[in-house]
Amino acid sequence: MNKKQIAFFLTAMMALMPLAGCLGASDTTVSEETDGGFFAFEQALGNTTWYHYPGGINAMNNTSALGGTNIPYFSQGTYYATGFSTFEPTMGITSTDNIYFTSYGNGPAGSTAIVQCTNMIEMTSLSDFTCQNVYGPVLPVANSNDPYVYVDPWTDRIMKFDMHALLGMTVEWSDDEGDSWFGPSVATSYSVQDHQTIASSPYGGILHETLWVFCINGNYPAPLCSQSQDGGLTWGPELPGAPVDCQSGGLSAHIIGADNGNFYRGQTGCDGTGYSMYKTEDGAITWTEHILPTEESGTADTWNAEEAQVDTDSESNVYAMWMGIDNMPYFSYSVDDANTWSEAIMVGPSHLEGTGFPVVIAGDPGRVAFGYIGTEGDGVWHGYISVITDAFNATPLITTVQLNAPNDPLDDASPTCGYERCGGFGDFIDMQIDAFGRPWLSLSHNPNGDTGIMGTFMSGPTLVGNVTYLSTLPEGGAQTLA
Repeated sequence: MNKKQIAFFLTAMMALMPLAGCLGASDTTVSEETDGGFFAFEQALGNTTWYHYPGGINAMNNTSALGGTNIPYFSQGTYYATGFSTFEPTMGITSTDNIYFTSYGNGPAGSTAIVQCTNMIEMTSLSDFTCQNVYGPVLPVANSNDPYVYVDPWTDRIMKFDMHALLGMTVEWSDDEGDSWFGPSVATSYSVQDHQTIASSPYGGILHETLWVFCINGNYPAPLCSQSQDGGLTWGPELPGAPVDCQSGGLSAHIIGADNGNFYRGQTGCDGTGYSMYKTEDGAITWTEHILPTEESGTADTWNAEEAQVDTDSESNVYAMWMGIDNMPYFSYSVDDANTWSEAIMVGPSHLEGTGFPVVIAGDPGRVAFGYIGTEGDGVWHGYISVITDAFNATPLITTVQLNAPNDPLDDASPTCGYERCGGFGDFIDMQIDAFGRPWLSLSHNPNGDTGIMGTFMSGPTLVGNVTYLSTLPEGGAQTLA
């Protein structure tokens, strides 16, 4: 950013200082970007976008931290309805720009559907995208309690992972965008399990180019995990997903695989307090505990209090997210494989009084997005994505967008929705970043029957490559529910 650009930016910021809120209270007009790529604040503001620092502090009140990649971009959120119901929505994106998610009971013979949304990414018109079930084997696997889909980011293998009435797990996969399916393979023999999660990494597979690991809540002092060296065809024994004598409790968060081969999952600490990150460097055979900095934030006292989410960026830096005792979202990062952590910061905007269902996803180093639902304390719940383009900055700028209009809530029947199971949210939601650096958050729109929706940035900064503007998507929202 040259001196002229900085001067223009600071002048714009100072001109707005008399305004109230977190830069989200005035009518919206057409925005323009400057040569420096940042959003000139006097151009346009809306009531569903907030620019703030950690702790919800209004970014207008201090511009000293802004510069480089830590600058604002004009941002707006929206969502697109898929036409399918969902429960505990998980999702994946292939290199062909197709989005996949699960739909409970909507596949052939009442099986779990794997819904493929084509032309949603980089669409120019709402008529561009379509969503349809692509799960259609000769003998479909019966519908499961906890349907789960995962897309291997290194091979595009789509893994369909099903838990059957707390009796066992089956795995099926497709290598051709859902045109054909293989399996099922039996992934567990334990009679009691719940809340499965699955991930891959690009190292260690003897008979397949990626190594696969799944973990479950197996009625054990810690989660149980198993690996596959052949792409999901066979699975090894289920071993404790924590150090020996760890009393972390049941699984509640997604497992992820890093580009360097490590796997991570977040959970309550081994002593039953705080949150910790658990790491395996040998494909879930042994695990180490790495304590997260929750001393100031505390930990949530809700039904999903064990939950701490994790992701890694393109250089295997680790990002953790959790809900504090105040039910607000907190974040910390590690640049040394989870051995040490940055000071925790609260990443939500100041107008929220509570949040739930956390999920985090990272792109290139320092570029991270947080998904959650939130309430202003009125019992109405909305969907949010907060992004940071310079997470390693001492004072990172956070851009938060509300994905739905204020009169179009994701849930208004349960006043405590974010703190308990409600509608199609179940135990968790999911999030991915597409090849263009745009975050996508899979959610449920509950008022009219648990409709699966994909929330995203209609406009805003990219999270991969050079920090610049994303292409603009058409506005979605309630009109797509029909």
